[in-house]
Amino acid sequence: MTTLAPTLSTRYFPRTSSWLRDLALIVAGSLLVAALAQITIPLPFTPVPLTGQTFAVLLVGAALGSKRGLASMILYTVEGAIDLPFFAGGASGWHVLVGATAGYLIGFIVAAYVIGLLAERGLERNVRTSFVPFFVGTLVIYFFGVAWLSTVLGSLSKAIVAGLLPFVIGDIIKLILAALALPAAWKMVK
Repeated sequence: MTTLAPTLSTRYFPRTSSWLRDLALIVAGSLLVAALAQITIPLPFTPVPLTGQTFAVLLVGAALGSKRGLASMILYTVEGAIDLPFFAGGASGWHVLVGATAGYLIGFIVAAYVIGLLAERGLERNVRTSFVPFFVGTLVIYFFGVAWLSTVLGSLSKAIVAGLLPFVIGDIIKLILAALALPAAWKMVK
């Protein structure tokens, strides 16, 4: 009987089935980012920790596409804002959305959308070309993160030293890992 359920649901309620699938993917994407946000290495010279979030954002954007990726990152941000311990290191609450890392959180939303747009144009189809959307997405995250951090620290040069330079090597590694993990992410989405 359980094997008939997807067939009946798809046959009689195709839009409901598609909507539920999209919702499940959006929630799964937000949970992936939340899980990898718990991999946190605090750096003593910056208020921005090293986390696994960027890796997750890259995968979510490429695997889910622009609209679902965007929705997933908005959901992730709302989940953390309503006190679920989903931000880096288990942080939560509205104060995080105005703190030193707020720009990065906004950058995650925009980056997932941009990566998704580039992926929908076929740039994520193989490991070699997937670097383009992942690199662009990383630049978007840096743009928003460093811009906001500069207002918090009172200086663009301080923000670059604290919010960009320490993360470049790690983010290059995350780009490579995301490109390698992408085929598995596609299988999960399909």
